[in-house]
Amino acid sequence: MEIKLVLSDVDGVWTDGGFYFTEEGEMMKKISVYDGWGVRYCRNLGIPVGIITAEESAMAVRAAEKFKTPYIYSGVKEKLPAAQKLCEELGITLQETAYIGDDLNDLPLLLAVGYSGCPANANKWVRERVDYVCTTKGGDGAFREFVESLLQHTTEFADLVTSYATYGVYKPQ
Repeated sequence: MEIKLVLSDVDGVWTDGGFYFTEEGEMMKKISVYDGWGVRYCRNLGIPVGIITAEESAMAVRAAEKFKTPYIYSGVKEKLPAAQKLCEELGITLQETAYIGDDLNDLPLLLAVGYSGCPANANKWVRERVDYVCTTKGGDGAFREFVESLLQHTTEFADLVTSYATYGVYKPQ
C-alpha cells in the first residue's frame, strides 16, 4: 500500500488533550516538537500532511504554519467528507491516505483510510479499531511515531534517516 497523504487530528494527537491557563486566563496548549519531525519526514519524502480538527483553533493553524503543513481544516465537525474532498482535489483515494485520531468523532475517517492510528491514550473504542496504536501518548510525539510506523519499512525512509545521520540534513540520494 502506497500512502500519498497523511492526515491528523490535533487535540489529543499533537496535544495532550488538556488546556493550560495563564494567570490572565489565556488558554494555551502544548505541542511536541517531535511531531514536527513527523511532518518533516513526510515533506522530505514528498508526502503532503494535513490537519483536520473539530475545534475552531487558531493554535492548530499556527502549528500547521510552524511545521509547514500545507492543508489545515479547522472547525470541521464531520471529518470524513473533508478528507474525501481533499483526496478528490489531489487525485488520490482514501485508501492511499493515512489518518491518526484519538476519539469517537475520528472513527468514520479512521475506518475509511488505508492506514489508521491513534495515540496510546486514545479512547478505548478507537484503540480497538485502528491499524496502529502508538506507544506514545498524544502531545508527546504520537504523530511522529505514527509516521515512522508507516514509513519505517521503505527504502526512502531508510535513506532519509541515513542522510540525516550522515549530513545532519536531508540530502536526496
